[in-house]
Amino acid sequence: MSKPIVAIVGRPNVGKSTLFNALAGSKISIVKDYPGVTRDRIYADIHWLNYQFTMIDTGGIEPDSKDQMLKHMREQAEIAIATADVILFLTDVRQGLVDADYKVADMLRKSHKPVVLVINKVDSFQKQMADVYEFYNLGIGEPHPISAASMLGLGDMLDEVIGHIPQEKFEEVEDERPKIAIIGKPNVGKSSIVNRLLGEERVIVSDIAGTTRDAIDTAVRYNKKEYVLIDTAGLRRKNKIKEELERYSIIRTVAAVERADIAVLVIDATEGVTEQDAKIAGIAHERGKGMIIAVNKWDAIEKDDKSVYKFKDKIKEILSFIPYAEILFISAVTGQRLGKLYETIDQVIEAQNTRVQTGVLNEILAEAVAMQQPPSDKGKPLKIYYMTQVAVKPPTFVAFVNDKELMHFSYQRYLENQIRQTFGFQGTSIRMITRERKEKD
Repeated sequence: MSKPIVAIVGRPNVGKSTLFNALAGSKISIVKDYPGVTRDRIYADIHWLNYQFTMIDTGGIEPDSKDQMLKHMREQAEIAIATADVILFLTDVRQGLVDADYKVADMLRKSHKPVVLVINKVDSFQKQMADVYEFYNLGIGEPHPISAASMLGLGDMLDEVIGHIPQEKFEEVEDERPKIAIIGKPNVGKSSIVNRLLGEERVIVSDIAGTTRDAIDTAVRYNKKEYVLIDTAGLRRKNKIKEELERYSIIRTVAAVERADIAVLVIDATEGVTEQDAKIAGIAHERGKGMIIAVNKWDAIEKDDKSVYKFKDKIKEILSFIPYAEILFISAVTGQRLGKLYETIDQVIEAQNTRVQTGVLNEILAEAVAMQQPPSDKGKPLKIYYMTQVAVKPPTFVAFVNDKELMHFSYQRYLENQIRQTFGFQGTSIRMITRERKEKD
């Protein structure tokens, strides 16, 4: 299910990161006392009552600044605004209403998106309400007083945010067609791959506007099956500052991956696999999506009989957290092995939806425990009573044990590997949940 997106925007140093951290429950954004510290948009999944949404923290908007970094931060915020379902416009009661707030408000009005005006650093609602009312002058709606640092007023603010999101955004719409997000850094050939996949002998069924400004969902039929390709190629910008390019990638990836079943991570063979590829892959991995790694521009590489193995080793080193990902070496220019991509997508979909009978699963569990004894602590051994599969997409298993604390990560990984060796699950992550139960139960 796709989560709605809420973006926190405002000029620098009004407390955006403090609010983001308060809502996310951990210090994800760096908080400093001078403007421009949050140069990167960070995202987190927020739970409020029975609702979930993805929140994006942005760098501050300096509408008229000529400073290159502030200019790029403004562009980031504009992307966040274009992507968001609701915009949380943060201002500062201590600094009062300033000219930059009016300019940000004008920018938000032009977006035609719902805006919740939030006045931060209100430590006393009784004493400071007169100062809060001043922000009515922005003409962008009712001001909501909060103190992010003291966690005051956040509930009322979140109620207002939820009120601006259509209920259907929170409801899962059944669509059986596999959704494939083409993700990766700018300029690795994502749009070329999509164009090639939609080329000869393919029938484009429909074009549907995506949820981001540039991403487009395209339904395509191949071998009598229908797929939805989510193209994030629009994130490409004529911007030579590498770190800024990386930031543009993140917001697009989050929005696209939320809606996808499988993520195809495109890597440029001429550049090799990078840490930025790992960041992008991590977004899909955290959300339990199927993973295919497509190494593009393979035709441009001078190769010998060891080239494939060397590149795979590098992928496994840098993307070690997704050892289950399927790897393809392709060329969007020549069409090399692009047909194999659909075949691999079908295999991953099958793996994502595989269900293992409890009896068979526990036979494998018994063999795994016999081969490698569970860990123990101070003479108390881990006992695994039984395991059962509770969900698909991704396949999710629950192990009932005598003590959760004894289930070390390394042993859980060992059990996951045993399950993979037996049942495959190529291209999909596996979730393992440990629950305690009394032996007499």
